[in-house]
Amino acid sequence: MAGRFVISEDGQGGFRFALVANNGQTLAVGEGYPSKAACVNGIETVRRNAPEAVIDDRTRRGLGDQSLL
Repeated sequence: MAGRFVISEDGQGGFRFALVANNGQTLAVGEGYPSKAACVNGIETVRRNAPEAVIDDRTRRGLGDQSLL
C-alpha cells in the first residue's frame, strides 16, 4: 500500500497537506493554501513532479560526504 496525502485545516482558514507513509511517519508537509481546491492542486503538482525530481543538495558538504550515509 502506498502512502497517503492528508488534507487538514490550518487554523487560519486555509488548508495544508501532509504526505504520510504507511507507518504513520510524516514525510513532507505542503505550504498553506487558501482553499481546499488549491490544496488538492498542490498535491497533484507534487504527484506529477516527484517521480522525476532530482536531489538538489545545497549543503556545504554535498551528497558525496560518506559520513552522512
